Amino acid sequence: MGEVTSSARPAPDAVLVEIARYVLESEITSSVAYETARLALADSLACACEALLHPDCTELIGPVAPGTSVPQGVKVPGTTLVLDPVQAAFAISALVRWLDYNDTWLAKEWGHPSDNFGAILAVADFVSRQRRERGESPYRVRDVLTAAIKAYEIQGVLALENSLNRVGFDHVQFVKVASAAVAAALFGGGFDAVVSALSNAWVDGPALRTYRHYPNTGPRKSWAAADATSRAVRLAWLALRGEPGYPTALSAPQWGFQDVVLRGQPVVLARPLGSYVMENVLFKIAFPAEFHGQTAVEAALRLHPVVRQRLDEIAEIVIETQESAKRIIDKPGPFANPADRDHSIQYMTAVALLYGELRYEHYLEPVASDPRIPALIAKMRVVENPEFSRDYLDPDKRSIANAVQVVFHDGSRTERVVVEYPIGHPRRRAEGLPLLRQKLARALRLVYPERRAAALEALLLDDPAFPDWPVDRLLDALHRG
Repeated sequence: MGEVTSSARPAPDAVLVEIARYVLESEITSSVAYETARLALADSLACACEALLHPDCTELIGPVAPGTSVPQGVKVPGTTLVLDPVQAAFAISALVRWLDYNDTWLAKEWGHPSDNFGAILAVADFVSRQRRERGESPYRVRDVLTAAIKAYEIQGVLALENSLNRVGFDHVQFVKVASAAVAAALFGGGFDAVVSALSNAWVDGPALRTYRHYPNTGPRKSWAAADATSRAVRLAWLALRGEPGYPTALSAPQWGFQDVVLRGQPVVLARPLGSYVMENVLFKIAFPAEFHGQTAVEAALRLHPVVRQRLDEIAEIVIETQESAKRIIDKPGPFANPADRDHSIQYMTAVALLYGELRYEHYLEPVASDPRIPALIAKMRVVENPEFSRDYLDPDKRSIANAVQVVFHDGSRTERVVVEYPIGHPRRRAEGLPLLRQKLARALRLVYPERRAAALEALLLDDPAFPDWPVDRLLDALHRG
């Protein structure tokens, strides 16, 4: 007789269970986490406002069918759009992510935890409007902050020890997983629904990193997270309608995520889920550029006054960096588009040396055609500093160090400028907060009239009652309809 196999479905993988229980049962007690989450929300909205000035982004958001009306739909901040929660998640995340200016998390995998705000705000607003219609209480901003802390934690802890980039896949898989979990909970789902959404997110599999690397670097990297959050909301919506999960989506031999994607390596949670990631997230408040190169830009800016009058005398520019930066942003060109340029440590360093600043406009024409930029890049040598690589992964440091030094034809050289921690790092949080406020103030005034922008700035950063605001009223205040 042939082998008899059981048709009973197995228990869910332990990682699925741990994430689901964390989302549904864990109480966040850290005041630092909530304070940081409020800053993260404000910073994300600042990024979204700045992205609204770029048609290449705004042309991608909105209803699939023009003129579609969505009663009690989600109001997309900074726009007149009212969308269903799936399209709204895409729109919000695309705006937050477009300029590569939102917060960052670096480990064996890297990513941008604020990408999850697309799913969180979309579902929280949509459910709040439905609740209000039924005479029930809407979600409060504090609920959004709690969901953000948990989404950051899921994505960030997965990133600590599970490297997708090593096998050619993109980090937005972890965004999809985190957003699916919190979206299912915000929709009102219980344990089975959260596990269903989670398992389906893993079954989807990750996208290739093709669009982030030469010679294919392109704008998809700016909407990849939006695609992940909108898919997460779709999967959560399906779970709430009884779509079953796949309990061994990770561990199934041959067909599970671990065997297919990670080549047999298990998915692990490197630490208990709490509020560690939110408390230690990296704010990108100084320069819109890939985070591994932020300290190289800061070092180059310090050298700008020394070299700006001696550009023709430069013989060599030495950039010391970490292994991760060497692997993903060591790109001397040629550059096909802005997405190519903002992921090149050479390009961003050259601009800082030449112009004494780095803004998103520096990735566009006419700056992109400045012949001095490739001339400087041709003189650059990017090398890994093993100490920088060790400190990058050291849980007690998590530095993102770079060093820049310029050598001249006469044998003289500048000082070797080393910057270990970027200005958005927790170790420089106090230094960075005034800049974060400036970033928000500037961005709000790009979209709203002065009085309204000032009121929103005070609400987001200063008003002690802000955590108690109904979510739908917050989205009303941010909407331009």
